[in-house]
Amino acid sequence: MSTQRQDSTASQQLFNALADLTRRSIVELLATSGQMTATDICDNFSVSHPAISQHLKVLREAELVHIKKSAQKRIYSLNPDTIHDIEDWAKQLTEHWNERFERLDKVLQTEKRRMLKRR
Repeated sequence: MSTQRQDSTASQQLFNALADLTRRSIVELLATSGQMTATDICDNFSVSHPAISQHLKVLREAELVHIKKSAQKRIYSLNPDTIHDIEDWAKQLTEHWNERFERLDKVLQTEKRRMLKRR
């Protein structure tokens, strides 16, 4: 599989994972609370433990969270590398839009000056 296709598949998996409100809430919970056991995560939601377990599996597969096993507990934490990748992507997208807005502003200023000269 090509690197571009792998990147595309990973991106799709990542954004599919974040498309769900419960999974985004889990990510936010881990961001504010740090490491948490699966049980502690479950205690913050009004859905079944198996449902939260499935959400955590999707987050693991998208590499949004790390899991560490300690005796009988599974401790989850955010994967900072993936979070930084998302941040970098958002910054890049913001830069592109800012460039487009700047070009639009220049066009509008030129048109405004042109219309003022007509008067």
